[in-house]
Amino acid sequence: MLKLKWGKQYHCDICGKSFSQKSHLTHHKYTHTGEKPYHCDICGKSFSQRTVLSYHKSVHSGEKPYHCDICGKSFSTKYNLTKHKYIHTREKPNQCRICGKSFSHRNSLDSHTHIHTGEKPHQCDVCGKSFSQKRSLNSHKYIHTGEKPYQCDICDKSFSLKSYFTTHKSIHTGEKQYRCDICGKSFSQKSHLSSHKSIHTGEKPYRCDICGKSFTQKYSLTHHKYTHTGEKPYQCDICGKSFSQKTALSYHKVVHTGEKPYHCDICGKSFSKKYNLTKHKAIHTGEKPYHCDICGKSFSQRSYLNSHKYIHTGEKPYRCYICGKSFSQKRKYLINYKSAHTGEKLCDCDVCSKSFSQEYAVYTYKHIHTGEKLYCCDI
Repeated sequence: MLKLKWGKQYHCDICGKSFSQKSHLTHHKYTHTGEKPYHCDICGKSFSQRTVLSYHKSVHSGEKPYHCDICGKSFSTKYNLTKHKYIHTREKPNQCRICGKSFSHRNSLDSHTHIHTGEKPHQCDVCGKSFSQKRSLNSHKYIHTGEKPYQCDICDKSFSLKSYFTTHKSIHTGEKQYRCDICGKSFSQKSHLSSHKSIHTGEKPYRCDICGKSFTQKYSLTHHKYTHTGEKPYQCDICGKSFSQKTALSYHKVVHTGEKPYHCDICGKSFSKKYNLTKHKAIHTGEKPYHCDICGKSFSQRSYLNSHKYIHTGEKPYRCYICGKSFSQKRKYLINYKSAHTGEKLCDCDVCSKSFSQEYAVYTYKHIHTGEKLYCCDI
């Protein structure tokens, strides 16, 4: 039987894109018109495609008919199951023609190419901000609407993004599904795995055009640039204090809520930040996995090792913008020194929110709350 291949005979009269099926052209046109003719009869949410509505309905029903035959995990859509299976097979069939980087999904490749082209085709109709990825635009829109559709069924906390929700759930479950194929270390977030892999590859593709410093991830470069501009876009809705990083705002909010979700399984002590718990655990284990390759000295944290290395290199990357004096360490010297000029008290007690100009002063003051007496007479 002769099979005829007609090609793409249906053309969009707005942008010129071509399609092999009339239905595909019809659905495509909704991206121009904004029309969403398919409505969910449970929550009223609208969609431009019938298949997307079907996927959405599984949120209400909880149905997950697609099962992974390797690990048994279930999914509401066949697409998500196919995506998941790449974790097991490690298959990455989609390669970037510019830099050669490979991806398991076509849409990941499409998003990646925007790094090279700088294209941001998705624009917010409220504030005009543009994004390279549609999902980034959708996430951004929650800032305007305040909507948080993803709720944790364990602690009832709500999130605007599914990725934040998934990350949060790993706190309860302890699940770490992303594994490094070089050293075997596991992570709860894909972004953390990507950051970790740069330790092995040494790759830093994102470069600051102001000072030339390079970074493994785009968000690290974005946050770094705030040190040059002084911009602090994240504001606390309780006290009005502003921060250059979203994570710093999240940590700050604990001052108001008093929440300490990270518990030490050895002594039971609780912490507001996972980082502080990791730091604390080193007291029990005595582990110092970070070694200086110059003098051999070991440290419990990478940040301590990085600060120590400046002793050997003589580098002083932190500069006071008031008097021009430079320092090798940011917190211990630069913050304290700047407060001497401005009178600003940058170090806060996380128990009562009292502020101090120097970090050691907070450390000393906190013993009022804890009753801890660190210095014992050995005689």
